[in-house]
Amino acid sequence: MTETHATISPDAPVFPPGRYGRRRATGGRRRRTMLAALVLLVLVGALSLISFRLYRQYGDPVYDAQVITYTDITDNQVLVDFRVTVPPGGSAVCALRARDRAGAEVAHEEVTVTAEPGDRHVTARHRLTTTARPFIGEVLRCRAPA
Repeated sequence: MTETHATISPDAPVFPPGRYGRRRATGGRRRRTMLAALVLLVLVGALSLISFRLYRQYGDPVYDAQVITYTDITDNQVLVDFRVTVPPGGSAVCALRARDRAGAEVAHEEVTVTAEPGDRHVTARHRLTTTARPFIGEVLRCRAPA
């Protein structure tokens, strides 16, 4: 009596030798999944470190500015009222600019503001002299004085 293909092993297929090449081990898929997870974990860690360093370098929540209003717009000036949050009794250097209707910058100045002792907020008013008729006055950023 001869054995048939079905009586040897119903779970594993038997291929003719040399016809389909070398068979792969079954652990390869699991190894690739672990490698992909490890690469993803390293990538997330590196991006988190980069974003943390950039936030510490450029984004300081201690110095926060808000434009209250911009008024008195003429052909060569704009008056900007703004409020700055600083450390208690501290000061800040704020970059202000004015732009025309097309979005081109027509004025740019840095202004130093100082809070009263114990206060964290400074309300300031500054007149920007422009090279053309401004459309908007804004505060770009505030930072600690050098």
